[in-house]
Amino acid sequence: MSIGLFRGTVILEPHSIEWESNAQQTIAGLKAILGETITDAQHIGSTSIREICAKPIIDIAVGADDTEAVLSMNDKLEKNGFLFRGQDHPGQYLYICGEGSFITHHIHLVRYGSETWHNYVNMRDYLNCHSDDAKAYAELKQSLAEKYPDNRNKYTELKSDLINEILAKAKKWRNKTVKTSDTGL
Repeated sequence: MSIGLFRGTVILEPHSIEWESNAQQTIAGLKAILGETITDAQHIGSTSIREICAKPIIDIAVGADDTEAVLSMNDKLEKNGFLFRGQDHPGQYLYICGEGSFITHHIHLVRYGSETWHNYVNMRDYLNCHSDDAKAYAELKQSLAEKYPDNRNKYTELKSDLINEILAKAKKWRNKTVKTSDTGL
């Protein structure tokens, strides 16, 4: 199983345990570089969902209480292969790993505890616990990958409605799970 794709392309592969071990190695590397400037780092995205296919690009969310402290370490990150690509969404910064246009990792720097942080973690956890929704998401991804193998923007755009539905379910599920664990039920 390989890791990485050329920028803009969409190729899906069956889930691989290699993705999890690679993500954990990458997280360890990030923690070694960034130390206490980060609060947490988590393997996210489709490669972190056990029962579905994914583009073989490892996504990692890095949560920091002070994102500026991490941004101030961009030179150190770049020397270690984490290339800063800027703010890809409000409040979220993107780093990539790879060579040239061949990308292996997306590192998403966000404020720890923000809605974006929770969305990443909740979606992963929800889909790992709800196989019917995971299967529906995988089927949509496969259909779109067949239609748009060279247009990642269109592929991503057409997933957004289902992702928003899943995020709404995941938030309710997480709130119920937290409430149940708080009461001991």
